Amino acid sequence: MNAELMQALTDLEKEKGIKKDYMLDRIAQALAAAYKAIYKKDAQSAALDNVFVDIHPETGAIAMHAVKTVVDEVLNPATEISLEEALQYSSKASVGDEIRIDIDASKFGRIATQTAKQVIIQGIREAERGMVADEFASKEHEILNGTVTRIDPRYGTVILELGTGREKTEAILPAAEQVKNETIREGQRLKVYLVEVRRGVKGPQMIISRTHPGLVKRLFELEVPEIHDGTVLINSIAREAGSRTKIAVSSTDENVDPIGACVGPRGSRVASIVEELQGEKIDIIKYSDDPVQFVAEALSPADVLLVTPIADGKSCSVVVPDDQLSLAIGKEGQNARLAAKLTGWKIDIKPQSQALEKALADAAAVAEETEE
Repeated sequence: MNAELMQALTDLEKEKGIKKDYMLDRIAQALAAAYKAIYKKDAQSAALDNVFVDIHPETGAIAMHAVKTVVDEVLNPATEISLEEALQYSSKASVGDEIRIDIDASKFGRIATQTAKQVIIQGIREAERGMVADEFASKEHEILNGTVTRIDPRYGTVILELGTGREKTEAILPAAEQVKNETIREGQRLKVYLVEVRRGVKGPQMIISRTHPGLVKRLFELEVPEIHDGTVLINSIAREAGSRTKIAVSSTDENVDPIGACVGPRGSRVASIVEELQGEKIDIIKYSDDPVQFVAEALSPADVLLVTPIADGKSCSVVVPDDQLSLAIGKEGQNARLAAKLTGWKIDIKPQSQALEKALADAAAVAEETEE
């Protein structure tokens, strides 16, 4: 039987990748659980820590024993033994001594055996879940391909099947992580961004998203070879999913145009990403270490006449031509909002005429003070 057990564990390791040592430990736990199941009706034996199981890692030979205390009157047969019975194991036994008693696992009853079986099955499931968690944990902050298996019409959540083979698992895409107005159908192949893997009692929980800025970043890394090899860097990204994304890029090689590399021949690279995002607009701008230049670029496609930093170091005043004001602010303030996210600066946008009026008013006030 021991030889068959070890062969079964070897086969299990080959087929499912579950380590033999792990399963031997679970079998030892199962045998201890089976012993405890015999005494589970005894209220005083709720916690048994006097059972010891040792399984030889090569031969599979099982040695099992319990340590019991010698007492005058046995109240808990799981942990106590009478003096009369103890003398059968040791002629020198006396009340208060601890006696080691070998246990024959083959004499366990049906209930105890069933308990052991459940522990082993649970051990296999936990090992498989652990392997799935490990596999996907290495893919955090990456794009995964999934297949939509079902859609919950009540809450709008989408259930996807991720991975293949034994690493296959289900993940839930909540309504809050879906792009507004994006159409998703059962059976559809969908790219999602793996935000985090959380280990839970019921197995690994995949936190996935279609709205995370990281999805756009990874799509550019997949589509643009210059980003993949480090020639072009993504310095910053701001996104309002389903509507618009601004991405700031720079080059480590002065001969490589970072914007041109991202756009691709005839716009093919960025077009591919826009298609994956179902029409989301993408502004690619050149990053600059100079915050004044960076803010001006971030407000693209609007022209900027002047950027004036404010003393707090994180705010600036921007002047644009009168006919560019609405373009700089954007629909419902989107362009200005994304520019602020991209640069990390608070941006106050003013039209040229208003800025000129203020400048003239300030000059007049200074002149009056001088005359006085």
